[in-house]
Formats: sequence, structure tokens, C-alpha cells
Amino acid sequence: MQPSQNQQVVLQKRPQGAVTPACFSLRTQPLPQLHDGDVLVRNIYLSCDPYMRGQIGGKGYKTLFALDAPIPARVVGQVYASSNPQFAPGDFVWGFLAWEEFTLVPGGKGLRTIDTALGPISYAISVLGMNGLTAYVGIVDIGKPRAGETVFVSAASGAVGQIAGQIARIHGARVVGSAGSDAKVAHLTDALGFDAAFNYKSAESLERALAETCPDGIDIYFDNVGGATLDAVLTQLNEDARIAVCGQISQYDNTGPGYGLQNFPAVLGTRALIKGFSVRNHMDQYDAVVPQLAAWMSQQKLRYTQDIVEGLENAPQAFIGMMSGENLGKRLVRISADPSLS
Repeated sequence: MQPSQNQQVVLQKRPQGAVTPACFSLRTQPLPQLHDGDVLVRNIYLSCDPYMRGQIGGKGYKTLFALDAPIPARVVGQVYASSNPQFAPGDFVWGFLAWEEFTLVPGGKGLRTIDTALGPISYAISVLGMNGLTAYVGIVDIGKPRAGETVFVSAASGAVGQIAGQIARIHGARVVGSAGSDAKVAHLTDALGFDAAFNYKSAESLERALAETCPDGIDIYFDNVGGATLDAVLTQLNEDARIAVCGQISQYDNTGPGYGLQNFPAVLGTRALIKGFSVRNHMDQYDAVVPQLAAWMSQQKLRYTQDIVEGLENAPQAFIGMMSGENLGKRLVRISADPSLS
């Protein structure tokens, strides 16, 4: 029986502070109809990413997600119907689609076919996709690691942080990470090969934790959280240190004036480089970087953890939980069967 309805998660209202379930609602719409060149995708995996918090409604974001519309996100799916010769029914694809059962892609714009030989199809929106490219750009292009240097990664057990730390290790650096539980800290050192790690929630002070785990100072900081962690890192910088600013998750729910850095003069004293970046400005590297990441995985130099929640109706809570740090690794929502696993 052919489906005629399309269930969606829409943005109901913008949050005041932390995102709550009341910000979202479920609705059902008629299945969209194809026109010449269009592709209809049955969605399988939906992405939950911290950057989405800002576009749901946050300071410093010029472009916000539209109200009363499906939540835009990176999605892995399978072509359900196509009037585009570049995509055939059954093809596995990924793109910037939405939290819904089906997405109509006009002209097939932005869709990419997934090479299933590289790994599970879910990897296309995690380690072998933009999370992997983000980590690569921050560590390799901005950090420029050298053997023997110390690299510190915050939110190191997350979707991007776990890759960033391992890439730094591949380049011969000593790698330290922070995470929000003892179990995550153990995962970093025992499973992912970090040289040291600490629980930032139970640490007596961030400065002391960094001094103990980075006794020779910090040469590269991959910043996912900002705020007090960034401020503490500034006290430990070596000369000519590099800071790649990937995210500011500690500040996304802030309704006040925001955290004011107290140790910023250290940037001048150490002649450090601080560079913010967005992976969307580096998509020209995608076709070169993804095969490299896949090769490292096949060589067991790079390992990856995914945290998968089942059901479209659970996408809002999956996102909220990810923002509070309940996930270990990349948070995804599986909303339909993954045929590649059968």
C-alpha cells in the first residue's frame, strides 16, 4: 500500500532558555507530489547537532529555522520516487532535508549519493560526512598539528570531538579531552586512545584539571563549548597556540549577557591564533577528506560511536537530551527501517 501521508516534527515556538518539548509539535501532511526533476526521499536517519540550537532561536544567529515548518537537518534516506535521471528509486542518499518521514527535493538539489562500501549509511551524516569534515578542518587546516604538541578537545566524546582528538593523534600529537561523565572519560582513554581526559563537571577547577592533564601547556585547542572552558584554556596556552572555534554549546541556552572572558590578554602574550569556522565554507574539501577518513577507519586508526534513538516522535526529546549531554557519540534518530542492514 502506497503511503499518502507525511508525518513531520515542526518548530512550534522559540525557546526562552533551554529547548523544551513545547517548542515542537507533530503534524501530518499529504505526501508531496513530484514534478519534473524532483526526488522524493524516504528518510531513515535524522541528525541532532548542537548548531541547530542556535537556529531554533539563539543569540548571534542571523538565520533562524522557520516557525510552523519541519526542522531542517542533515538526513540519510532512500530514494522513494524520482523524476530525476541522476537518482533512481532505491538509491541511498543524504542531504539537508528535514525531521519528517518523506522529503521532496526540488530538482534533487543538494542530494549526494552514499557510497555504501565506505561504511554504514548512517556514517554519511556523522564520521564520513560533515562531522568528520568539521573535525578535519579544525585540527588539520586550522590547528596544523605537529608531532609532540599537546591538543585539547572539549566535548570530546561528542559527534565532532571524538574525531578531532583521534585525527590529532594520527598526526603525532598528545591528545587530552574533557567530557561530562566518568563513563565518557573512560571511553575517551580506553576506546578512542586519548592520552588523558577529565570530567569537567566533577573537576575541582578547570584550570587545575588542565594543568594536571596538560603539564606542558596547550598548543591546539579544538573548542566546542566556549565559556569558562575557553577562559581556562587561555591560561594554559603555549606560544603560537592555535584555537579552532567550532561551537559554543555552553552559551546556547544563555538568556543573559553571556560569559565574559577574563583571560583574553593571554592571546596577545602568547601570540595565539583564534579562528572560528563553519564546515559549510569547506565543502570543496568533502570529496577528498571523506575517503581519507574512511581509510583511517579501515586501518583501525579512527573509531566512532553513534547514539541512536528510535522513532520520529522521539526526535525532540533526542535533541533535548543531546543538548544536556546524555548521549555518548553522535546522536541520531532512526525513523524507518535501514534496508542496508538486512
